[in-house]
Amino acid sequence: MNYLQPPERLDKLAREYALGTLAGGARRRFERVLRQSPQAERAVAAWQERYAVLAEGLPPMAPRPRVWQGLEQRLFPSAAKRRTGWWQLVGGVLAGVMLCSVVLRLEPGLIGLEPRAETLPASYVGLLTDAAGTPTVLASSRRHGRQLTVKLLKPLVIPSGRVAQLWAYPQDGSAAFPVGVLPASGQASVALADTSERLFFKVSRLAVSYESAPAAAGQSPTEPLVLSGHCVKLW
Repeated sequence: MNYLQPPERLDKLAREYALGTLAGGARRRFERVLRQSPQAERAVAAWQERYAVLAEGLPPMAPRPRVWQGLEQRLFPSAAKRRTGWWQLVGGVLAGVMLCSVVLRLEPGLIGLEPRAETLPASYVGLLTDAAGTPTVLASSRRHGRQLTVKLLKPLVIPSGRVAQLWAYPQDGSAAFPVGVLPASGQASVALADTSERLFFKVSRLAVSYESAPAAAGQSPTEPLVLSGHCVKLW
């Protein structure tokens, strides 16, 4: 098998390798390719960088103790009988990494992560979570694009007569400005008032509130924020 062609095959293998899901003989064979191919090395490095960028935007998560107790019982059945609470030390960090990996594995195309293996897409990316820290909205737009692609990772329960209004918060603390209205579920494209570069260059956070009507330019949230997350530059 030619691991370098077509480009889509190399991109998929590099993604799986960086994610840690390429296992067994397939992983060993790909590692041999890595030692001989600068092209494969660049593809893996590109995916590792993408994962690192989005991992920074994920909030810390503390799984329930019984989740890690179950893992301990499966992996170390004898040690589980004299449990020492090791899961409490690593739970939050590991959960955050796993969460980011799962989101990217399931929805790589939503944030432009299917280009040539050697090219990082210049994009603005936001991952919004609810009050419990559950990833709910994945949003992205190419750096000079005029559309925002949104994917609902979890359906929104929008009150009757309300809309899910997306807001952008500049990092200098100035007033939020409206970006667009989100659907309750699925995927959608939101038309932007300007290019992403001009709109999001100084934005550090995105948020959602349930408003009585779509917000107009110059308006600010009038209702509590129900979702919030970092807005990062992916380049």
